[in-house]
Amino acid sequence: MKQGTTLFLKITVILIGIPVLALCIFLVPKVGNFAGELYPDMAYMKSLVFIVMYGAAVPFYFALYQAFNLLRYIDGNTAFSELSVKSLKNIKCCAITISGLYVISSPLFYFIGKKIDPPIGLVGIIIIFASLVIAFFAAVLQRLLKEAIDIKSENDLTV
Repeated sequence: MKQGTTLFLKITVILIGIPVLALCIFLVPKVGNFAGELYPDMAYMKSLVFIVMYGAAVPFYFALYQAFNLLRYIDGNTAFSELSVKSLKNIKCCAITISGLYVISSPLFYFIGKKIDPPIGLVGIIIIFASLVIAFFAAVLQRLLKEAIDIKSENDLTV
């Protein structure tokens, strides 16, 4: 595969990480403070928002790192290796973790959404389903890649 194609994808992976970093720096503190102001009697509300949102950012960036590694494996002509299968497995686990965090925290966002006019519960649902789609897609690719590696190793033994 030409390096230009993977270079474009590597740049895209980096560009995907920049807006999420900006959201973590600028928007998450505002959302946490807003949640604390909505429920002043529940002091832990602000901390829960921080834990959920920053907690979801960690597996997100790990999955981006694994996607970057996968592109490096493609560049190095080692795409059909156990390293690629492991990267896809890690991406799948990260997506499931993000989805699980938002499923567990959905009551938190329900309480916040009760007090504001446009409910934000839809955003949580979108994040949950998008993460699940990524997890299923990574699982399918992982299985296909594993089967391709098995077929390749059988052919290498035959010849």
